[in-house]
Amino acid sequence: MDQLVDALKAIGEPTRMRIVVALESCELTVNEICTVLGQTQPRVSRHLRLLTEAGLLHRHAEGTKAYFGLRRYPEGRSVYDAIAPLIDRTTPVLERDQARLQTVREARADQAADYFSAVAEKWDELREMHVSTAEVEAAMLEALPEPIVGNLLDIGTGTGRVLELFADRAKQGVGIDASRQMLAVARARVDEDHLSHLTVRHSDLFDLDVEPNSQDVVVIHHVLHFLAEPGKAIEVAANVLSPGGTLLIVDFAEHGLERLRADHAHSHLGFTEGEVQRWCNAYGLKASTAQHFLPPSQGEDGLTVTLWTATKPSKTKNAKTPLKAAK
Repeated sequence: MDQLVDALKAIGEPTRMRIVVALESCELTVNEICTVLGQTQPRVSRHLRLLTEAGLLHRHAEGTKAYFGLRRYPEGRSVYDAIAPLIDRTTPVLERDQARLQTVREARADQAADYFSAVAEKWDELREMHVSTAEVEAAMLEALPEPIVGNLLDIGTGTGRVLELFADRAKQGVGIDASRQMLAVARARVDEDHLSHLTVRHSDLFDLDVEPNSQDVVVIHHVLHFLAEPGKAIEVAANVLSPGGTLLIVDFAEHGLERLRADHAHSHLGFTEGEVQRWCNAYGLKASTAQHFLPPSQGEDGLTVTLWTATKPSKTKNAKTPLKAAK
């Protein structure tokens, strides 16, 4: 009872309510929250301390920065989940907060884009530093129920390695990426292998020029951990998947390497098996399997890779796919 009362007292204040609303979609640093709220750091820090002590927020330090987010554990999250539907998000103050939050997120996106630009030619090499890809790629090929599929979409294609991997398994494939430098590498790879049925193009993940229900396979390979809202990428994938289509997600399992945020622009430190499966289920996909691939070294820098496989049911009348159409 005392814990519940403390949580209600903590969230029952305008500024603290604004903070938790801002943290719905992504973790933020103290300075970023100050930008969103337009308030000073001492005042914001006091509110963050109260929310954290009440069990509504979690905090983790990264060098001189501290990131805050809504707690995943039931105690604090259940309180907020009960209150969230009652919040009127059309009020002017919350709309201003969301506009400032969008500015913060755009700055993050620019940082990630700069990182991709700097490492485009060495991207495959960086992946090898964390985990061997051969076993994962073999599992990705085995995950497809059919030897030949029609349309394949690779979201966040990077250097085009996934397109190359599925070159003889798809009648046609498209790789999209927001980094022009990455696309230059991918295009060179496709041209070098004379894979005329594969193309790459510049596109925003959240503004795809792809028809709904048109893709037999969608791949999201080491992309989610860079996104502020990874669940929305799965929503986009579910929207463009054809009934009976397959979604393959490859990403890091949950880990504690905080330095990857600063050194490699990671927004999330991996994901739990159930976390991705819940996103898939929320958008009408059936998450059937999750395979884990341990790193060669079990030291503190080791990263486990997980392959999630999900399918879009042939009958989708109950699917939650709110996107009406691709632009």
